[in-house]
Amino acid sequence: MDDLKAKSAGGIELACDLSEVAAQCAASNLLDFAAQLAGLAEDLKDLAAKPIEPVTVAVEPDS
Repeated sequence: MDDLKAKSAGGIELACDLSEVAAQCAASNLLDFAAQLAGLAEDLKDLAAKPIEPVTVAVEPDS
């Protein structure tokens, strides 16, 4: 019986390790995503500070 308990406990430990690895990956991905959003916010802030200049388009009259 002790061998059976030891084998089943190993499976539980493996599942816990995989769960921990998955949680760390998820946290890392969220941090990367947050950094990308922060960069995008800075880019938008810079764009918002620039004035919008009108574009002139030459229109030729119909012949």
